[in-house]
Amino acid sequence: MNDARPLRADARRNREKVMVAARAAFTEHGEKATLDDIARRAGVGPGTLYRHFADRETLLAEVYRHDIEGLAERGRALSEQYPPGEAFAEFLRMEFDYIKAKRGLGTAVKQMLGTGSSTLIECKGVMRDAIGDLLGRAQEAGAIRKEVEPDDVLRLVHGVVMATESAPDMADRLLGFVLDGLRPPA
Repeated sequence: MNDARPLRADARRNREKVMVAARAAFTEHGEKATLDDIARRAGVGPGTLYRHFADRETLLAEVYRHDIEGLAERGRALSEQYPPGEAFAEFLRMEFDYIKAKRGLGTAVKQMLGTGSSTLIECKGVMRDAIGDLLGRAQEAGAIRKEVEPDDVLRLVHGVVMATESAPDMADRLLGFVLDGLRPPA
């Protein structure tokens, strides 16, 4: 909704219910999630859903953007809670868990919006910045190799997610190997 006016409390609650229901539906059904199902899950009528989101693509983009911004915000908070190397490792685990849990959502984004969509490009930038900040701090502290770049980290985490789809019990072990490989040699 691009209105400059703030939403009324009930409208805000309805919008949030639609977002929660959409997140679940897109995660579960990917691009096959329907707006009727989302409205039913949210406990709102189709008119309420359409007042907030013009179509499925707009709703999907908003859900994905919201999730990625939240993940990046949690990453920023880690740098205040842990030493740089630990904050970086914790963020990789959070990113891994998010990708693994929201696989259907990510697939829907790529299939419905396209890999070149402004939403996907924006979200990749948000993740690259979040990882870049934590990575830079970890590199300055000597916890991560200097030559590692944010895109390297994004690809490595995605690779572990894909490699462990059929062997989820190996996820922690493989992510541990990735972290070991990112550390400077002794």
